[in-house]
Amino acid sequence: MALARSDLIGSRFDTEGLRERCTLAEAELADPPAIRRVLEDHGVEVVVHLAAQSQVFKANRSPMNTWETNIRGTYMLLEALREHGGVGRIVVASSDKAYGAHVVLPYREDSALQASYPYDVSKAAQDLIARSYAATYDMPVAVTRLANVFGPGDVNWARVIPDTARSLVRGERPVIRSDGTPERDYIYVEDAAFAYLAVIDSLADPANHGRVWNAGSGKPRSVLEVVRLLIEVSGQDVEPEVQGAGLSGELDRQFLDSTAIREELGWRPRWEFRDALRSAYEWYERTVSA
Repeated sequence: MALARSDLIGSRFDTEGLRERCTLAEAELADPPAIRRVLEDHGVEVVVHLAAQSQVFKANRSPMNTWETNIRGTYMLLEALREHGGVGRIVVASSDKAYGAHVVLPYREDSALQASYPYDVSKAAQDLIARSYAATYDMPVAVTRLANVFGPGDVNWARVIPDTARSLVRGERPVIRSDGTPERDYIYVEDAAFAYLAVIDSLADPANHGRVWNAGSGKPRSVLEVVRLLIEVSGQDVEPEVQGAGLSGELDRQFLDSTAIREELGWRPRWEFRDALRSAYEWYERTVSA
């Protein structure tokens, strides 16, 4: 079952046949009575909270909207779940951005949350709120901190992989809005889904209530490396335009230690990065207008 604020006619929900595979319920996260009605009407047993304002540049431009969505939306949902009391497993999506700037990398689950920028702060606050509900009310909540998720269906053109793929499909030269050196950890969307399933299963053990789980490749890749690999899998012969100016509110280097989820829950990425990029690019080839 999926929650939406309004019907999604004409969206990817329709164009790729997802509507037929889901039950769509309409409600606002900021309306706990409506959320409780959805929980009761549909007999929900597992909740994965993915709703968010997920764009860094939008958060910098409009922090209030980001905090309303990411922070207030989270505690209103958790309060509805607490009052309902019938959901056995709850996973809240935080982010590697919640860690903020650290000298020592990779991030581990016990690394301090020292976010500074609006988006990062919203995810750190969401993270702490979720774990507060687990600790205070003995709720079956776990938190995920994932690397940068990419793959089919991502049309956030502010992100490097969708933007580069769209440019290549259109026969345009990809643009890098930094000097190309910032490094990130990446995880293919299918591997991210399996990480969520592993965390959901982990909540059968009360000892895992309130746990945090990192999931990523553990290998930082520069923006320039990612763009050049995408060019390679596209079969084109172009050089990216490196503009040399970074985006404010972005950290230079981030990657995760996923030892805990690998060793305790048996999860590991199934996709090699190049193969995952190729799969993503093929989706953009099919769906993006030239």
